[in-house]
Amino acid sequence: MSNSPTPAIRFNQVSRYFGDVKAVDQVNLEVRDGEFFSMLGPSGSGKTTCLRMIAGFDRPTSGQIFLYGQDVSNLPPYERDVNTVFQDYALFPHMNVADNIAYGLMVKKVKKSERIRRADEMLELVRLTGFGKRKPSQLSGGQRQRVALARALVNHPKVLLLDEPLGALDLKLRQQMQVELKSIQQRVGITFIFVTHDQEEALTMSDRIAVFNEGKISQVGTPAEIYERPASPFVAGFVGTSNLIGGEVAKRLTGSDKLFSIRPEKIHLGNVNSQPEAGMVFLDGAVRDVVYLGLFTRYLVETEGGIDLMVVEQNLKTTSMDVLSVKGQKVRLLWHKDHINPVGG
Repeated sequence: MSNSPTPAIRFNQVSRYFGDVKAVDQVNLEVRDGEFFSMLGPSGSGKTTCLRMIAGFDRPTSGQIFLYGQDVSNLPPYERDVNTVFQDYALFPHMNVADNIAYGLMVKKVKKSERIRRADEMLELVRLTGFGKRKPSQLSGGQRQRVALARALVNHPKVLLLDEPLGALDLKLRQQMQVELKSIQQRVGITFIFVTHDQEEALTMSDRIAVFNEGKISQVGTPAEIYERPASPFVAGFVGTSNLIGGEVAKRLTGSDKLFSIRPEKIHLGNVNSQPEAGMVFLDGAVRDVVYLGLFTRYLVETEGGIDLMVVEQNLKTTSMDVLSVKGQKVRLLWHKDHINPVGG
């Protein structure tokens, strides 16, 4: 990431209304130069509308959007130094791969020799050297996605916008492309703004994440900050799985009845006689459900305080038969006080 003090993108009190619907509601946001920044949230949370406003496909109802210090709020898309990669690739089926990639250069009347050179450069970047003469229909989904990426990068935009670009790929390919995308972003060094509803995807690739909910930003932070220190019950529940504990049970454990979250993997499942170490708290309960998932097992424990808690443990030594036999047993849940996160002020 470069040290440019001017943010790549800055939102100043940006709102976008569709009739009475506040799709985006007074959002302030800064995306740093050279950052892989994700906008994460459920459908209808405002993230895609924000991306469309950066691209110029949509105009803010109020507020301003700055691209490297320039107010672009009312500029048309072709006057903004940004490019967008969509989920459906949007490749021209009648053109070969190299011509698809070089299309933007052709529109700008770049010389043919230069177009060919830059298209070849991009094919190498996305690891598709030698594929230039093929048609999009002769490529796999992952390869088509890389061509779409190469086409968007060939113009050297200041900011690349990615609208759920991996949504159409199967899980294994999606995971490979996550690594690939991050690696390409680091090599080209430009700002990537990535929209997704998949929290694992956002955690995997991002330098920072903005979590959207109902047209507003609930929290901005690094993946670790968002996951380990969620700022609200919504963030705690949307990014990963979180146990929320409040009221009398919270008071007994922490001395305060304020809501806190504890991640399932931070809880140790012990027998009812397990003694807590210094700095630990515990709750007793009974295992209501067990789900064996190969790499780890998920336990649902009904505690004496009447709260169901999720516990996740890696299957380091156990087999599926061992873990399933725990169902119905009384257990003690133990965790370090350090892993308790106060939620929502």
